[in-house]
Amino acid sequence: MTLLADHPPAADRTSAEVELVGLTKRYAGTVAVDNLSITVPAGEFVALLGPSGCGKSTTLRILAGLEQPDRGRVHLSGIDVTGVPAYRRDIHTVFQSYALFPHLNVADNIAFPLRQRGVSRTEIRGRVADALALVHLPSVGGQAVASLSGGQQQRIALARAIIDRPGVLLLDEPLSALDRGLRQAMQLELRLLQQDLGITTVLVTHDQEEALSLADRIVIMSDGRAEQIGTAEEVYDHPASLFVARFVGEQNEIRGAGDAHGRVDHADVSVAAERSIEAGAAIALIRPEHVRVSADLTAPAGVNSIDGIVRGVSIAGISSAVLVHCRGLNLLARIPRDGRVLPRVGDEIRCSWDAAQVRIFPAPEGES
Repeated sequence: MTLLADHPPAADRTSAEVELVGLTKRYAGTVAVDNLSITVPAGEFVALLGPSGCGKSTTLRILAGLEQPDRGRVHLSGIDVTGVPAYRRDIHTVFQSYALFPHLNVADNIAFPLRQRGVSRTEIRGRVADALALVHLPSVGGQAVASLSGGQQQRIALARAIIDRPGVLLLDEPLSALDRGLRQAMQLELRLLQQDLGITTVLVTHDQEEALSLADRIVIMSDGRAEQIGTAEEVYDHPASLFVARFVGEQNEIRGAGDAHGRVDHADVSVAAERSIEAGAAIALIRPEHVRVSADLTAPAGVNSIDGIVRGVSIAGISSAVLVHCRGLNLLARIPRDGRVLPRVGDEIRCSWDAAQVRIFPAPEGES
C-alpha cells in the first residue's frame, strides 16, 4: 500500500476525499463528538458551524491526526488513516494564531514544508514566488513576519499551507482575529483561491455569515452531532430542527397551540404554514426579512397578520430594522434600503407574512 507520507510532486497531486465514519471522542466522561459521520467529496469546501463546545474543533483535530477518536474511522481517498500520525497525512492546517515562525522571514516561513521534504532550492524559490502571487503579496518575501499586518500574516500562513498542494486543507477559525472589513475581504479571497486550486477544504467557524458565504455545504453541529448537513440555501431556508433554525439567521418566534394542520394559535395572532407537525405546543418561526409592514389598516387583520405600534427604527447595513410591538408580541422586520418610505416610531402598522415562509417546530419541553 502507498503511504500518505510518500507525497508525489505537487503538480501531480490531487485533492482527497474525506470520510469520517462514526467518530466518537470523550474527555473525562464528557462526549465531545458523538457518532459523527461526514463525507466531503474531493475538491469540496465544507464548513463545520456551531456554538462553542459543539465538537467542531475536536472533529478537525481528529481529521488532522492531532487527536485519536475513541471510536470511528478517518478515511482519505479510501485509505484508513485513523492511526496515521499527523505528519504523515496529506493535510495542512491554518490556525487562528497563524503559527508563523518569528525567527524566519516570510519566504522561509512559506518554504518550510518544502524544505522538510527535501525539495531543491531552485524549485523552492519558484514555488514560494508562485504562492506569494496567489495570496497577492508578491514583494514581501524578504520581510520579517512581525512587520506584516494581521491580514498579511494570515495570507502568509495560507500560502505556507497550500505551497505543496495538500490533499486536504483545514482552516481552524483562521479569520476570527481580523476586523470585520478585512475578514470579509479575506473571505472572498479565500473562496476564490480554494476554487482556483480545487483543494478539499474543511473550515471550522462559529461565524454563520462566514460559513454561509464560503462553503459548498455546511455541517451544523450541536452536542457533538450533526444537526443538519446541506447547502447554505438548505440550512437557511429549510432548517431540519429548531436548533438549526435558531442558530442560522434571525427569527421571530410565535408560540402557541399547533393543530396538526400547519396552524399555530397564539393569544394575539394565528399563524399558518404550508407544512404541519403533530398537534401540541408549537413554535412558529418567521424571519425578519419575510415580515411585511403596511400602514393600510382598513381591512381587519387575519391569519398571518397582526397590527402593532412601531417602537424602533434603525439602519443595519443594507436593510433597516423595524421593531413592532404587537400587543403580547414584539416582531422584528428587516426592510431593504431601496428608497421605500420607512415607518416612524409611534406609527400604527400591520405586520404580515406568507405561509410559505413560516417554519413550525414542536416546542421543547421545559420552555415556556
